[in-house]
Amino acid sequence: MKKILVIQPIHEEGINLLKNNSNFEYEVVNNVDTEFLKSKIKDCDGISIRTAKLSGEVIKAANNLKIISRHGVGYDNIDLEVSKKKDITLAITATANAVAVAEHVMFMILNISKRGSMYDDTVKSGKFNERNKLPKTVELWNKNILIAGFGRIGQALIKRCLGFEMNVFVFDPFVSKEFIEKRGGTKVDNLSKTSKDMDAMSLHIPLNDETKNIINYELLKSMKKNCIIINAARGGIVNEVDLDRALNENLIFGAGLDVFETEPPAANNPLLKNKKVFLSPHTAAFTEECMTRMGKETIQNIFDFFDGSLENSKKVKL
Repeated sequence: MKKILVIQPIHEEGINLLKNNSNFEYEVVNNVDTEFLKSKIKDCDGISIRTAKLSGEVIKAANNLKIISRHGVGYDNIDLEVSKKKDITLAITATANAVAVAEHVMFMILNISKRGSMYDDTVKSGKFNERNKLPKTVELWNKNILIAGFGRIGQALIKRCLGFEMNVFVFDPFVSKEFIEKRGGTKVDNLSKTSKDMDAMSLHIPLNDETKNIINYELLKSMKKNCIIINAARGGIVNEVDLDRALNENLIFGAGLDVFETEPPAANNPLLKNKKVFLSPHTAAFTEECMTRMGKETIQNIFDFFDGSLENSKKVKL
């Protein structure tokens, strides 16, 4: 019988898959302290993990570990080097969250462009008759948007952007021009040059040495003053200090962040008080439907690994 450690709770439908499979025994833990996890992981054959850090120290303590199943698509919380050395497979829920995140991106773009929070507050605070004093909103029709990263989320997002009759440009060195054009987009090869002509930009790229702080002051000051930037990928891709400065200097129209370099963000993070940024607490995928799908897919990936049917598209190349 295989032993599975579920680090951080997942949707009950995922747990039910484990309950109903006699080939596996499991334990769900909330404690993510290093020493605790080291004691729990020793004899595990597989683990699932959400956002907690899975350090090399913890992974090294595992004697039988063969599969790490990530509840989500990002994996910067996992020590990849140690995982590779121990020949451990890393799987992601590649098909579960695209719709939820794409919808959240559109929600952020619309909230910012239509000044949703400001207009709502105006009515609720009894200032309805002051509406003519409010700054105007902007339309999405015929605006240019750059989607950086064209995996499943980017592909779900382009459908929604085209529904608003936006002009969609795609930056992804690993996706062909033909694939992008077939889905209604225009492939671009240089993010910084293309960004100068964009009215919106949505980031769906991984966090690594090449992408860290890729959205910085130098890039921001070259962009159009009506541009909206959305980051629902990983904190650290956007330099938060530079973003706050650019917003205060009116270099861009607004920004939406679902992720932060440090989570939760520090109390003194200036973006928390900046009225030109719309924030959510890393919850772009937190729809009821998506959490159900991710919980089930997280566990199904473990099952598929052990019976040899795990799809390559769900494996992370280490």
